[in-house]
Amino acid sequence: MKQYQAHETAVIDDGCTIGEGTQIWHFSHIMAGCRIGRGCTIGQNVVISPGVVLGDLVKVQNNVSVYTGVTCDDGVFLGPACVFTNVVNPRSAIPRRHQFLPTRVERGATVGANATVVCGHTIGAYAMIGAGAVVTKDVLPYALVVGNPARQTGWVSEYGHRLDFDSDGTAVCPEGDAVYRLRDGRVERIGV
Repeated sequence: MKQYQAHETAVIDDGCTIGEGTQIWHFSHIMAGCRIGRGCTIGQNVVISPGVVLGDLVKVQNNVSVYTGVTCDDGVFLGPACVFTNVVNPRSAIPRRHQFLPTRVERGATVGANATVVCGHTIGAYAMIGAGAVVTKDVLPYALVVGNPARQTGWVSEYGHRLDFDSDGTAVCPEGDAVYRLRDGRVERIGV
């Protein structure tokens, strides 16, 4: 007996793994060989390709394509119509399945609406990719990046609030009261 919910229009291939409490909405295609964790939400018109791994509590909004080679850790948010690539130089007439490059989205990160993540990069934990951004290189944990190509414009907390660091290099999230430190160009959570 399945322990997830799927709309009757969703196509779920044999050979995939779907965790307990996951919900799959209209017209989505879950392909053989992918793994979806517990408590995930897969929106309308989503494609999860073979070999994709989604951790627990991942939210995939409508019209997202998650292609082979992508791994999303627990708590990742994929905004509406964001896209992942898996080949750097695709051509219709030239098979390049052996050239797929891996992409990792670490715990708690957000990829905004209509953003594109070019394959072969890592988006750090709790990073936030702005709407419409094009990610062409690795993104540090807690970094806020926007634009095309995506460039870092600041830092965000685990709750997604912009962090304003004082002269000592510390900042407090206005929601949750967690304390963060900026040192050597990287942010780490140091308390609460």
